[in-house]
Amino acid sequence: MKVYIDGKWVPEKDARVSVFDHGLLYGDGVFEGIRSYNSHVFKLNEHIDRLYESANSIMLKIPLSKPAMRRAVIQTLKINHLENAYIRLVVTRGKGDLGLDPRKCRRATTIIITDRIKLYPKALYENGLSLITVPTQRNIPEALNPQIKSLNYLNNILAKIEANLAGAVEAIMLTAQGYVAECTGENIFIIKKGELYTPPCWLGALRGITREAIILIARRLRIPCAEQVLTRHDLFNAHEMFLTGTAAEVVPVVQVDGRSIGTGRPGPVTGLLRREFRRMTQTEGVPIK
Repeated sequence: MKVYIDGKWVPEKDARVSVFDHGLLYGDGVFEGIRSYNSHVFKLNEHIDRLYESANSIMLKIPLSKPAMRRAVIQTLKINHLENAYIRLVVTRGKGDLGLDPRKCRRATTIIITDRIKLYPKALYENGLSLITVPTQRNIPEALNPQIKSLNYLNNILAKIEANLAGAVEAIMLTAQGYVAECTGENIFIIKKGELYTPPCWLGALRGITREAIILIARRLRIPCAEQVLTRHDLFNAHEMFLTGTAAEVVPVVQVDGRSIGTGRPGPVTGLLRREFRRMTQTEGVPIK
């Protein structure tokens, strides 16, 4: 496997960045996770746009133009002969000194990694996930805007550790006020009385690309859908629940904090949305030419 680093493709074993890179020292950088299906990169333009928005918010100048970045992603897939892949696009502040000052970093580092990914085993898509809520709270938006996909994921990692210690696959993160924000790596949806709800982004949830795709699909199917502030009470009394994310796609949830959701089995609306999303991934995307 070859990795793109600053204009060159190098073997994985030779892929290196400086120990003085501020992405390593301070998590100073941004990233995107992208998928390709059947030689088409799904939602590539949307992911590239979000990457540049994240970078702009932290005043990080990406050395490549958007068209050049798109070409680099596609070329990396071609070089590695990957048709169905996970793409990790990373831009760090670059090499600096041991101080925090980003002005000491003269040029950003751009990295593109392509590989295969399987976040959850097939059985969990068929039978559903069991989740827990954890003590680690979601960062408040006033401190770090959730729309910035930064390399500093310690907040999410701490929550993931708590899930691991409790024997759960994934964790639901709450705000300081006790409202549902998102999971450590996915957005969350509930279905109640045929209506679809997801936490609003201003509360601390990422405006996920897959999240937006599901909302679009729901509207096409005329399933009522809205952003709504949710509590654990709302989760416990939902008829169906599922998570969305680039790596996870659409995965059903059947239990939260020991309480069964609905029938305790993946629900019909979740199944319908999951099938329609899979159909979308097979029919839309930028071709790998």
